[in-house]
Amino acid sequence: MTWQNNGDVAVFVKGSEKLQLSYFTQLWTRQKKEQVSGENMQLSEEQLHQIEKNRRVALERLASRNVPVPVGESWRRQIGTEFTKPYFTKLMSFVTMERKCFTVYPSPEQVFYCTTLCAIEDVKVVILGQDPYHHPGQAHGLAFSVLRPKPPPPSLENIFTELKEDIVGFRHPGHGDLTEWAKQGVLLLNSVLTVRALQPTSHEGQGWEIFTDAVVLWLSRNLNGLVFLLWGSYAQRKGRVIDRKRHHVLETSHPSPYSAQLGFFGCRHFSKTNILLKASGKKPVDWKAL
Repeated sequence: MTWQNNGDVAVFVKGSEKLQLSYFTQLWTRQKKEQVSGENMQLSEEQLHQIEKNRRVALERLASRNVPVPVGESWRRQIGTEFTKPYFTKLMSFVTMERKCFTVYPSPEQVFYCTTLCAIEDVKVVILGQDPYHHPGQAHGLAFSVLRPKPPPPSLENIFTELKEDIVGFRHPGHGDLTEWAKQGVLLLNSVLTVRALQPTSHEGQGWEIFTDAVVLWLSRNLNGLVFLLWGSYAQRKGRVIDRKRHHVLETSHPSPYSAQLGFFGCRHFSKTNILLKASGKKPVDWKAL
């Protein structure tokens, strides 16, 4: 997959097929700006509608080619334009080549797993991670979460330790699958969504950060009263785009064994989150439901 520039038209090439997407955009813009008079013939509303329809269809076709794996419909509707941008096309080419040459986690159908569990409009809590677990059988598209029957990694064990102290009645679930939180509107979002096996951070700087920044920005601009949990300096830097007048931001150290003692233990972020959700008229998270 490549992008070529044929004159004034940006063309997406896949084999022999070309999608002249910018043609529709240019024509639509031109018709809006031009003042036609005299002998010039103005396009009808029906023709303008068809031009816009063709442009949208072309964009949808490009998005579906870039992201063939399951993506939640509401997410595709709201942030699908990211899938059509040149950086994302380049990113998908990189990931495809990585999968041909190496083992990459998570599996293709689980990269956007978080978008299939909750509509984007129903997100109420955001926990930001860095990149997926890089050992076999762990990563499945949710930050900090691991597939059963894999045991919880150290950071997740520390999260459970804090939950036991913070939430009355919480018990270690005996596994590390956080899917039930995601179904309640807790977005467990890594900054980078893929990784080469046994090589942490190996897919950083390829474009995932641009995409997940766009997700955080959309949430910040379009929803209200969310609670963002930013654990560690990496998540805190990524959270700089959050509108703190519209949302609640709780920050502390990362739950890693190397830093949990620096503030994560005793932070009470889970009970504080529920207090803030209630104050915003939202249903609190049942953190025990795992």
